[in-house]
Amino acid sequence: MEENRSPDMRAPRERPDGNLFRSYNYVGTKETVAYLFNDWSNSFNINGFKDRFIWDVVRIDFGISAVVNLFTGAWDVINDVLISAVVDNTRTRLGKFRPYLLLFQIPFTLFGVLYWFIPFFFPNTSGTYLPKLIFFFLSGVITETAGTFTEVARSGYMSTITPNPGERVRLITLAELLTGYMGEDMPGFILGILYDFVSTGRWKVQLRSVFVTMGAGCAAISCAFTLWFFLISRERVPQSIERPDIRQGFLAIAKNYPVLLMALSEFFGNFSLGMAERDYWIDVHGGDAMINSSLALAGLVSGPVGSISYAFVSPLRKRFSSKALWVGADVYGDMVCLAFFLAGVINNNYKKLKPMLVAYGFREVFAKLLFGVNKVINADLWNEAMDYCEWKSGYRMEATTGVAKSLVLKLQNVVKNSVFQLMMKKIGYVQGLKIGTQSEKTKRWEFILCAIMPTITGALGIVPKLFWPINRKKRAQMHYELAERRNGMVSGYLDGLDPRR
Repeated sequence: MEENRSPDMRAPRERPDGNLFRSYNYVGTKETVAYLFNDWSNSFNINGFKDRFIWDVVRIDFGISAVVNLFTGAWDVINDVLISAVVDNTRTRLGKFRPYLLLFQIPFTLFGVLYWFIPFFFPNTSGTYLPKLIFFFLSGVITETAGTFTEVARSGYMSTITPNPGERVRLITLAELLTGYMGEDMPGFILGILYDFVSTGRWKVQLRSVFVTMGAGCAAISCAFTLWFFLISRERVPQSIERPDIRQGFLAIAKNYPVLLMALSEFFGNFSLGMAERDYWIDVHGGDAMINSSLALAGLVSGPVGSISYAFVSPLRKRFSSKALWVGADVYGDMVCLAFFLAGVINNNYKKLKPMLVAYGFREVFAKLLFGVNKVINADLWNEAMDYCEWKSGYRMEATTGVAKSLVLKLQNVVKNSVFQLMMKKIGYVQGLKIGTQSEKTKRWEFILCAIMPTITGALGIVPKLFWPINRKKRAQMHYELAERRNGMVSGYLDGLDPRR
């Protein structure tokens, strides 16, 4: 079969781009299509409206939500460590990650659907109603546990479906480019329009019915396509036969420089504190306006720009180093956000719908110019960091290393989310008010919290990126030595088999 051919193993000096596998692809057409639908399904949801669901429909008190978040966040950290150790020590005929992806995808989806039924189980109850709070807490714990298995396994799995770094970039680029046209953002657009019709009184339907229909429907569709990908795809990067110690995964953060830099960048960047921009638009400009529909129209022009931006990926990668692209895209994004904030501050434009829609449209266009580069470079650098770990240590621990990297971030998020709930109370936000009727003080703070606060508080995340160590020469050497080592692992295993069995 085609997949059994040996890749081109010429020395890296004969390949200027350092890609030993340039003429050899492992992932076929059917699996590529499934990969696209899997990527599409990951964004096919209405999670962008979860805050509105809790604030306008479920109505969980901010103070109690902050306490609940501390407990669920602590459990999230604990189960991440335990589950990642289980995943990294798994060796089956199906692979290291696939058993968990196949086993937990459907239960995870079912638990997730129950979340959207909370207002039906506890209709017209206060934000401190105890049975509702208990259900809210338990559903969060159960969903988090099931979701951890799939997320930990998924993050490692995506780096093992092909050993060819060029093919990985091709798959990432295809997915990011095409899934937008496949309608991955459509649930958010549809729910936004329905939300406008209900909140302005143009459609006499309860918001809870809209949320449960959209939430459950998207979950079922997403589950089907994701499961299809897991069924037909394969793990192709060989793992060591020996099961690594869990401590090795955590030590990989300190011992492997690229992983350490990515962890530090995310750590400093994760100090970013603010609120979702959608909430500012709804609370400040909602009222009788079809605000979500207006945002969709204002952002339409940026869609093609985002698609065109993927054409810049290949030439920019040839001209600039990964470090330059990683840093440059970050600085550029901060400047675009700053310009949007200044447009809102001048003459108190943040309270005026037309000027802010114009500013929003321009911001989206300029932000999308490097949209493709951002998407591809971040995913590819993580895969490159995992190759570096294998190159230096002789084994891959995608699950444990990924969890170790995110462990501190999750501890940060536990505190941040609780602080955010209390902050919303501090700025005077009142749950259940008619859309657009929050106080002027609250509206002003909502704009600050969404437009500039995240940029300021997360600015230090750029510093570790300046020290990325993998240049073209080192990348070529790494891929060449990894290819030889992997071939040796497979040959050694085959030589040890008894031909009589």
